[in-house]
Amino acid sequence: MAPYKFTPLSAQDMDFLAWETPCLPMHGSGVQTFASGALATSDGGIDFARIERAYAAVMHRVPRYRQKLAWMPGERRAVWVDDPHFHLGYHMRHTALPRPGSEAQLKRLAARIMEHPLDRSRPLWEVWVVEGLEGDRFALISKTHHCILDGESSVDILQLILSRTPDWEIPEAPRYLPRPEPSAGELRAAALRHAAKLPLRALGELRSFLERTEHPLQEVAARVRSLGELARWKVQPASETPLNGPVGPHRIFDWLELSLDEVRAIRKARGASVNDVVLAVVTGALREFLVSRGARPERLDFRVSTPVNVRSEQERGRLGNRVSAWVLRLPIDRRSPLEQLDAIHASTQHLKDSHQSAAMEMVTALHEWIPIDIQAAQRGTINLFVTNVPGPQFPMYLLGSEMLGLYAQAPLIENLGLVIAVVSYNGRLCFGFNADSDRVPDLGSFVSMMRASFVRLAEAAG
Repeated sequence: MAPYKFTPLSAQDMDFLAWETPCLPMHGSGVQTFASGALATSDGGIDFARIERAYAAVMHRVPRYRQKLAWMPGERRAVWVDDPHFHLGYHMRHTALPRPGSEAQLKRLAARIMEHPLDRSRPLWEVWVVEGLEGDRFALISKTHHCILDGESSVDILQLILSRTPDWEIPEAPRYLPRPEPSAGELRAAALRHAAKLPLRALGELRSFLERTEHPLQEVAARVRSLGELARWKVQPASETPLNGPVGPHRIFDWLELSLDEVRAIRKARGASVNDVVLAVVTGALREFLVSRGARPERLDFRVSTPVNVRSEQERGRLGNRVSAWVLRLPIDRRSPLEQLDAIHASTQHLKDSHQSAAMEMVTALHEWIPIDIQAAQRGTINLFVTNVPGPQFPMYLLGSEMLGLYAQAPLIENLGLVIAVVSYNGRLCFGFNADSDRVPDLGSFVSMMRASFVRLAEAAG
C-alpha cells in the first residue's frame, strides 16, 4: 500500500464549498455535442461501454476525480483524500432523448441535470452520455465542482479525454490503489502543522514576489490604489435590475455560436480585444433586454465581473482555481454599437494599467492567511458575470466521433440571475447562458437579442 498523502484545498477552492446552498450549487457544467461517427451502434445507440473505458484509462491523470472531501476536525477547511470505494459507474451516467431529440429538449435536460447539487460524500463530478439527438448526434453533459477546477483547467481536463485525430486507441487503465484515509488525529496534527508553517509560507510568498517584481514598492502602491477603486464599488452599489435578486433552485440553459473570424475582424478594425467584442455584444443585448423589461438603461449603473486567468506557464494543467477578476461598468446608456465597444476597450485598458486583477489576486493571497468573505465583499457590486476561456482551435474527437459544439455553464451566485460563459472552439465562440428560470424565463429572447447585437456591431464595424 502506498504511504498516505492528502492535499489541502486552497482558500479560493474552499470559497466555492462555502457559497453552495440548495438553490446555488457550485459546480461548473457543460454540454458537448458530437457526431455519432465511430461510436454509433447497430441499433442506433451510442457505445457507452467504450466511452466508460476511455474515462477509466485517464482517471490516474486526474487524481481529484477519485478523491473525496475530508474535513479538518474543528475547522471549516477540507482536504482531498483517496476514495477507497470509488466506482466509475456511479459517475458515468447513460440516458437518451425521445428520438429524434431536439436541441431544445437537450437544453431542458441539461438544465435539470445541472440544477442538482453533487453528493459531497463522493468525488465531485458526473458525466452523462445522452443519445438520441437529431442529426445523428449525441451529447455529453458534464458536472464538476468548482472547488476542483476553474474555466481554464476545465478546458485542459476536457482535452485529456479527447484527441486531435479520430484514431485514438484506449490505453490500458493502471490499477487503482487508494491510499488509506487519515484518522481524525492525523488530520488534527496536519491542521496544527499547517498553522505553524503559515509564517514561513508568508515569507516565502514575499521572497517570491520580490524576486519576480522589478519595482516592488511601485507595484504594491499600484495594487493598493486598485483596492481603493474596488472599495468604492462597495460604497456605491450597482443598480437593481430585473436580472438581480433572490435566486431559486431551478435553471434554464441556452447557447449561441458566433464566428470567431468575424469577431477577430471587428477586434482588428477597432483596435480592441476579443473579450472587448464579447462584452460589447453583451452590452447591446442587455440594453435591448432591459428596455423590454421596462427599465431605463441611461439611469442604470450596470456592472459586470469578468475573470482573469493568473496561471503561470509552470501552473498550466494544474487543478484548482487560479483566477482573479475585473469589475467594469457596461455602457448600456449608449445606443451606438461602436461607441459601446470603444467605451469598453477604454475601460479594460484602464483596468490593465491600474493592475486591478493583481489587486484582486492580492486579496486572494491574503485570504489564505485571513478569513475574508469574498462573496460578501462583492455582494451588490456587480449585476452580471461573464467568463471567456480560450479553447482548442482545431477539431477534437472522442474515440473517432468529432466534437461539434462546446457550451459551458458557469454556476449562478447570490443575487445574479444570469451568468454567461464563453469558450472558443474550432473557429467559433460558443456562448453558454445559465439563468434562474423564475427570474429570466425569457432567456431565449435574450439569446436572440445577443445574435441581433452581434449583427449590428459587425455591420457598424464594416
